[in-house]
Amino acid sequence: MKRNKTVLLSVPYIVWMVVFTLIPLGVVAYYAFTDPDTGAFTWSNIRELGTFLPVFGESVLYSVVSALICLLLGYPVAYYIAHRSPMVQKLLYMLVMLPMCMSFLLRTLAWVGLLQDTGIINNTLDAIGIGRLKLIRTPGAVILGMVYNYLPYMILPLYAILVKIDSRLIEAAEDLGCTPAQTFLKVTMPLSTPGIVSGMTMVFVPAVSTFYISQKLGSPDTMLIGDVIERMYKQGNNANLGAALSLLLMILVFVCTGIMNKLTGSDGEDVVVV
Repeated sequence: MKRNKTVLLSVPYIVWMVVFTLIPLGVVAYYAFTDPDTGAFTWSNIRELGTFLPVFGESVLYSVVSALICLLLGYPVAYYIAHRSPMVQKLLYMLVMLPMCMSFLLRTLAWVGLLQDTGIINNTLDAIGIGRLKLIRTPGAVILGMVYNYLPYMILPLYAILVKIDSRLIEAAEDLGCTPAQTFLKVTMPLSTPGIVSGMTMVFVPAVSTFYISQKLGSPDTMLIGDVIERMYKQGNNANLGAALSLLLMILVFVCTGIMNKLTGSDGEDVVVV
């Protein structure tokens, strides 16, 4: 009887996954392996993926750099929040979440206003005599946009892990003569590995498929894999090849998720997924 109730309770979830996950994935896979003119099965779309390897490699590079910067910035923030009082933790946690309540597009456009040639930063630099700098339409601007938009995805998993580390382990390490640096490297860092892996994955996955950030903050020559897919669908010139590229990205997401689950193990259940 209890088993039947469990099955019934899982029906809405199963229906949701089938309708909004499995069927869309199947549609993408169908178009990836069919000819745009005849609809017949073909490998041509898959074979053409090789021509986009440089673009794909650049997308991965941008995403990895962004994830590493988010780790360097997010770990101290998460560590600080995890070692505050419960009331302060709630306040700081809310402040981290607050930018995510604003539209992703508006957050990116705000950086356009800040970085453009006649923007606030350049006007300020010009007023103090430094002169205007080329801040926008550069790889650095694209990475800055990724870091700003996806930094909370690094902080939240790290905080969820760090806050649950037993303080008695830290005290034991200190009693055994470890310095604060040794305690951090030998106790805190290894125990926070699940949060690091989860945060890196949660930043890398959306960053590698982004297209709006690169269009607004990058130069006309900046072409990420998300831009290629968006143009293929939007301009309607080759949706089937766009589906093949999307399928490749989905495989990458599955691989990253599998690696995350393998590295985090059972501790991955404690990670906050946004």
